[in-house]
This record gives sequence, C-alpha cells and structure tokens, in this order.
Amino acid sequence: MAFDFDQPIDRRHSDSLKWQKYGDRDILPLWIADTDFHAAPCITDALQQRIKHGVFGYGVISNQLKALVVERMASRYQWQIAAESVVFLPGVVCGLNLCVRAFTKPQQSTLAPTPVYPPFRTASAMAERTQLTAPLRLSQQRWLADWDAVAPQLTGAEKLLMLCNPMNPGGTVYRRDELQAQLQFAQRHDLLVCSDEIHCDLVLEPGVEHIPFASLSEDAAQRSITLMSPSKSFNIAGLGASVAIIPNPQLRARFQQMAKGIVPDANVLALVACDAAWRNGQPWLDEQLVYLRANRDRLSTHINALPGLHMVTPEATFLGWIDARELNLASPAKFFEQHGLGLTAGTDFGDPGFVRINFGCRRALLEQALQRFTRAINALS
Repeated sequence: MAFDFDQPIDRRHSDSLKWQKYGDRDILPLWIADTDFHAAPCITDALQQRIKHGVFGYGVISNQLKALVVERMASRYQWQIAAESVVFLPGVVCGLNLCVRAFTKPQQSTLAPTPVYPPFRTASAMAERTQLTAPLRLSQQRWLADWDAVAPQLTGAEKLLMLCNPMNPGGTVYRRDELQAQLQFAQRHDLLVCSDEIHCDLVLEPGVEHIPFASLSEDAAQRSITLMSPSKSFNIAGLGASVAIIPNPQLRARFQQMAKGIVPDANVLALVACDAAWRNGQPWLDEQLVYLRANRDRLSTHINALPGLHMVTPEATFLGWIDARELNLASPAKFFEQHGLGLTAGTDFGDPGFVRINFGCRRALLEQALQRFTRAINALS
C-alpha cells in the first residue's frame, strides 16, 4: 500500500503548537518534534470507530493491549518482558520526572549526557536535584556520551543514570558494546537507569538496530525503567499514550506510588490509537522511514555544503543537530529565525552553538527550508 507523505496539510490555523508559534509570520516551523504527516489510516479508522460508540467514561488497560506490548518487544527487539511490568502513562516526559522523584532524594544527584532533550535537565531541576553531565563527543561521525569524563566528579550521591537511546539530539543509536559499557558504569556506581527510548522505531540507518538497554541482561532489566511510546513514530503525540517498562516489582511499585493522584491515566482515545499503531501500523511506519531517510540525506548533504555549518547524519529520529559554532553568532536560532527558519535553540539542550531541525515534513517544505538556509549563510558574507 502506498501512503502519501507529500500531501499538503494546513496546520497553520489548526490547534498545532508547532504551527501556531509563529502565527502568520513567514517562518517555517521546524522545531518541536512532531511530524506534519497524516496519521496512519489504521489509527484514524480505529479512532472513528471508537468515537461512534459515543461513551467516553473511565477506561481500563485491556489485557490485549498489554499483551500487544509484550509481543512487540519480543518480535522487534528480542526482549522478553512480563505483562505486569508494563505501566501506561500519558507521556514520556512525566515518566522522566517520575523517575527523578521516585528514585532520588533531595540530597542525591542524577547523571545525564549533554546536550540532551531538555526534560532530562528540567526533571532534575524541578525536583531540586543536582545533575552531573557527560559531554557528547564526536567519534567517527557519531555523537557518544563520554562517561569517563564525568567519573572523577562522582561523590557517591548519584543514584539515577538517565540515558537517551536513540539520542535526542544527535540521532545516535547505541551499539551493544556501547550499551554494555553504560551498564558497567551503572554497576560500578550502583545506579538505577532511566532509559528514554521514545525514538526506537525511527532507526533510519540501514543495518543498524535498536537494542533496549534493559534487554542486555537480567541485571540491566532489574535496575532499569524503559520509556517508550508510539507518539513520535506514528505522529500521535497530542493523544498522549506511553509506557514505562519496569521489570523490578519494587521499582515498579515506587514509580506507581509516586504517580498516584498526580499523573492521570492515559485517556481512552489515546489507548485506541496506541493499539492501532502497534498492532496494524507497521506498513505505514515502514514507508515513513523510507521517506524520512531521503529527507535526512537531502538535509545532511545541503547543510554540510554550506560554509560554517556541519551536521552529523543522524542514525535515527527525524531531527538534525546542526553545528553553527563557526558562524560566531550570539544566537544561531534567532539569526535563522530572521531568515524564516523556526528551529530549536541549542541552548535548550545545553549547547548554544547548535540548532535542532525537524525534517519530519513534506519534501517541498524541506526544500523551502534549504533555500532559506542558503540565503541566510549568503547574507553573512
């Protein structure tokens, strides 16, 4: 079946946070991580069928949905989990915050790579926990966290290692030996591990596979909380359905206790969309990956041909991490915004010399963006 990812969809005057940010200004919104593609027909069909029922009372997580998660982990990632280890959430971000609050005390610390997805930073800050950071280093055109660099700073107060795989930003997909090294680091320092794997279904590089951290060994499983969701892969982030997979029953109980009375259940329509995406959406996802790979390659080639800009080709996600440090700009994001490009400032991730671009858009829009990048760079000369 062919799906049309080139279809123009007017989001500017919809309820889209992404498109409303700039109003009617001539700025292409390429910032927040949702795509501009129409959701898979299997999802919209399932939602329409559920809406026809007409009653939207309190819902329940069905055994069939939990079994679907178990089957998906086994078939896609060769990861055997039990149904009781699956906890549904209305989003991965609340999962990050719950992990910090459930598994650290105020005088304790978290560890995270930097730059990294902003909620890694804010989850610790809002809980008033300190955070030590491991810098990302460029190694053979892949961004890797340098945990050896942070090791001398450890005091013993660290309790939670926060991983991002695939990396956001940077797009690195960690190989098994790299994950093993992070597990050994966690073992040496007696750390629990929160692994954000929301982009796991968006691997673009041929021959590369996603490996869940918790699947490495029984020890990895027992010390970890894995966060996943269909939201990025199937463009249903606004519905809010995610899972935390927590094999350790004590950790799972602490996590669920922390959520009580604060974090709402995933709503009934979100659960319908999640089920449809993971049960029937693979053909759509496979075609989207082909489209995103072509967008990625077009973007990478163009950006790396412009003076002063560099971009490592991401192995996964629909996000490009553009190095603009050679331009010597006070704010690269503001500069590009003046030239009609709405990007995410690297400052939000912990590195002000970069910008992040969302290339999960139709090809014609991406081409417009590339023309604007060229004009912006030419304006500096």
